[in-house]
Parts: sequence; C-alpha cells; structure tokens
Amino acid sequence: MPTLVVCSGGLDSVTLAEMVAAEGDLAGLVTFDYGQRHRKELDFARRAAERLGASHDVVDLAALGRHLSGSALTDTVDVPEGHYAAENMAVTVVPNRNAILFTIAFGMANARGWDRVAAAVHGGDHFVYPDCRPGFVTAFAEMENRALEGLGEVAFHTPFVERSKAEIVAEGARLGVPFAETWSCYQGRELHCGRCGTCVERREAFHLAGVTDPTRYADPDYWRQALRERA
Repeated sequence: MPTLVVCSGGLDSVTLAEMVAAEGDLAGLVTFDYGQRHRKELDFARRAAERLGASHDVVDLAALGRHLSGSALTDTVDVPEGHYAAENMAVTVVPNRNAILFTIAFGMANARGWDRVAAAVHGGDHFVYPDCRPGFVTAFAEMENRALEGLGEVAFHTPFVERSKAEIVAEGARLGVPFAETWSCYQGRELHCGRCGTCVERREAFHLAGVTDPTRYADPDYWRQALRERA
C-alpha cells in the first residue's frame, strides 16, 4: 500500500524508509523543520529520498520551536550527556511534537490518496518520550480514524514500536542501510559528539547488534562510561 514515511534523517527513520521501499510500498518521505536545534538531519533525509527514488517534502514549521520552548532540542538549554534512559534526558522532550507532526503527515497522506503513514517510534524511546509509547500509537491511530471518517482510511504503521534500537540496527544491516548516511546527534557539529543521549544509544545499539558502527564520533569511547554510570 502506498506509504508516506515520516523521516527525520536519523538511523531509525531511514531504516524504516528502506524497509518500506524493500516491500514495494514507499510513496514518499516527509521531513519536518520544526525549529529544532540544528537542521543537519534534514540533509540526511533528503539523501535518503534521493537514494530511494522517492518524493521528499520538507514541511516548514520553523516558527513552532519557539512556542514549544524549554526543550534542549528547541531552546538554548544545554544538551544533556549520558545514557538515553537517564533521568536528565527529560529535558530533550518537545511537548506534543509527534502528535503535531504525525497529524500533518496523516493529512498529507489522505490528500494524496495514500493508504498509510509510517513512523519509526521504537522501544528505546519509551522511557523518555510519551508520544513514542504503544498507548500513544494506539490512541493516535484511533483519533485519525475518527478525524478522517468518511474521507478514506489511513493506517498507522509503526513496526519498531516494541523493538529495541539494537533490533533496528540489525534490521538495517540486513537491508544494507548505509548507516553512515544517517544523523542521530542532538548537536549539529561536523561529527557526532558521542556524548549526548542519542549518540550513546546509537553506539550501544551497534554494539548489542554485533554490527560495525561506521559513525565518526568526536568522543567514540564515552558510551561505555555512560553505561557504567547508569548501572
């Protein structure tokens, strides 16, 4: 079924795009500029679309970030370091972000006559982000069924919602995803910093999956310290 993939340019969403493409269902990618700390990941989303031969829309919501202030992703708050599941990562929450972005994606899919929206929310996100949890996914899908009632059904495809980051890496390796062509770091520097929560999670996931990590990190060994401190 024609599927619109919400793609940030990160490892999870690019792997999802590759999976949907391999199944023959990829209709297009949509990326959101919501005023996040940096726009570097948008370029990686564009590269994924070009590689997969898919349409790519970048929706400009840049003004939104200043109305969702207080997050390290949309404000001048320092990006926390450490393990992704540490309590200090709560400052990276952008309130209601996924509900806002997914609502737009569903509207776009319905307007184009596409049957499905796919998003790469996954099990590793559950600790920090309420809008990545199974309960949210179920409730959101029901809301969209009601919002689009009589206009054509759009399904919500979230194949990673109960899977770990390591499982996503393993799936990506099976599909031949060019992991070096994805961006996870909350910082927008030349290299992944290696110290923010999403860098630590990324590095740990490759380790647990037994897959070589091609990512260049400014601090490639910090993740081990972060795991010890969490333990």
